Amino acid sequence: MRKVKTQFTESFRELKDLKTLAAAAMLLAITVVLGFYRLQLTEYVRIGFDSVAKELTGMLFGPVTGCMVGGLSDLISYMIKPIGGFFPGFTISAMVGGTIYGAVLYRKPISLMRVIAANGIVAVVVNLLLNTYWLTLLYGDAFLALLPTRAVKQMVMLPIDVVLFYTTARLLARANLFELMRGRTRRG
Repeated sequence: MRKVKTQFTESFRELKDLKTLAAAAMLLAITVVLGFYRLQLTEYVRIGFDSVAKELTGMLFGPVTGCMVGGLSDLISYMIKPIGGFFPGFTISAMVGGTIYGAVLYRKPISLMRVIAANGIVAVVVNLLLNTYWLTLLYGDAFLALLPTRAVKQMVMLPIDVVLFYTTARLLARANLFELMRGRTRRG
């Protein structure tokens, strides 16, 4: 429990650094832009890739910044290009997702198992359970009626999200971009 508290405290402290704020703002902008490129399959099933930038934010700056970028990206996306009515439940989902990415990935080496764990938890807790619940509140459909279709979508998207993020993170790490974003560069 102490380790989790320390992780949140350190993530919160990072918000005082101007470089962190600038990098988080850049990742927020990327998240918003990627959020506009979605494939709407049905009224309840939509495929997007904005989670890559949210995951990078959580990995680099922790659960607090991940939560903030998740929530702000949802609000800004809606203000710029509203799709349907605004529902705060989806903002909560975006914040929970950013928090999970940060809690699982922050200040830890990039590993395939860790990326699978982070994406798996978000897929089940946020995308499958929370978002399906929000849809039942919005449209009045039964939770169990929506669950099978959304579960299939999550099973298809989970490996795609894992490969996409893992590959992106490894390439950015090899290019020393993470050290530059954190304000630490190697000399030599």
